[in-house]
Amino acid sequence: MMRALLAAPLLLLAAAAAGPDQSEVVIGPDYADAPEMAVDPAVPKGAIHGFVMRSEESALYPGIRQLQNDVTARRDAWGNRMAAPDEQQSEPAPYRRNVYVYIPAGAKKGVPLPFMVVQDGEWYAARIGTVLDNLIAAHRVPAMAAILIHNGGGDAQGSERGLEYDTMSGRYAEFVEAEVLPRVERYYGIRLRRDPMGRATMGASSGASAALAMAWYHPEWYRRVLSYSGTFVNQASPVDPATPRGAWEFHATLIPNAPPRPIRLWMAVGEKDLHFDDPEASWHNWPLANQRMAAALKSKGYAYRFVWALGGTHSDARVTAATLPGAIEWLWADYRP
Repeated sequence: MMRALLAAPLLLLAAAAAGPDQSEVVIGPDYADAPEMAVDPAVPKGAIHGFVMRSEESALYPGIRQLQNDVTARRDAWGNRMAAPDEQQSEPAPYRRNVYVYIPAGAKKGVPLPFMVVQDGEWYAARIGTVLDNLIAAHRVPAMAAILIHNGGGDAQGSERGLEYDTMSGRYAEFVEAEVLPRVERYYGIRLRRDPMGRATMGASSGASAALAMAWYHPEWYRRVLSYSGTFVNQASPVDPATPRGAWEFHATLIPNAPPRPIRLWMAVGEKDLHFDDPEASWHNWPLANQRMAAALKSKGYAYRFVWALGGTHSDARVTAATLPGAIEWLWADYRP
């Protein structure tokens, strides 16, 4: 049954594999780094700064950690954590997170900059500056800042990262707006754009579902989303009755049942991403969830690009290095200052 579910989208993707204007493309199984991933000595270099945020400084995320005990360790046949609603999965605990800030070369004081918010910031801090340096110098994207925010620790249900990224609400976007962006402006003397067309958000895995949640629940702040191996599956904790299957609800109910929102979405998933053989009833199959996302976006007329990576695995570094410059360029293609 699973293979039958995957067959039709793959035929569609194969037919759409040619041409830069196609919404659905197939890449791989061989990958090479995009040239913009390499440092060009002739290109002006932006500056990367960093600071630390501690849990005691946050009103929205005072800090939790996952309890590793028999309750939270139990999993069903598809890897989902098994815990009754009244069983405790976490306890209060402090954390500290690093935040990195890329400021482009030639940024003028007082002139608002468009920007990207990047989840799991430490994963991208070493390379995002090089990519933006090259794209900005070639006038393929506007001169922009990047705010790379690392998570608060752990993963999945009961963790601080899971609370921040897998929760289906606008809370994480509100944290960024109220507690991160003002610090960036204050610490580095820059101004960030307030209009949603001048803002983007990106991430991988749960960081990608967080990116979409930022735009879905606060389209007045964000309208550009970049997703790698998006966790559009059932992983939210605590469970919200309005979205009982977590981010699976994006493609199951939220996007199909709502008027189209002004969101532009680039997304990639690997053929061999997490739980690729699990049945649809598990609500926990990453490739299928992303295929369903593409179908839901297409049916509602969204501006989207879906990349199917042959042989790709979860948050595959080969896929990211091959596609990230083009993904950022596509994401900002309709930007007008």
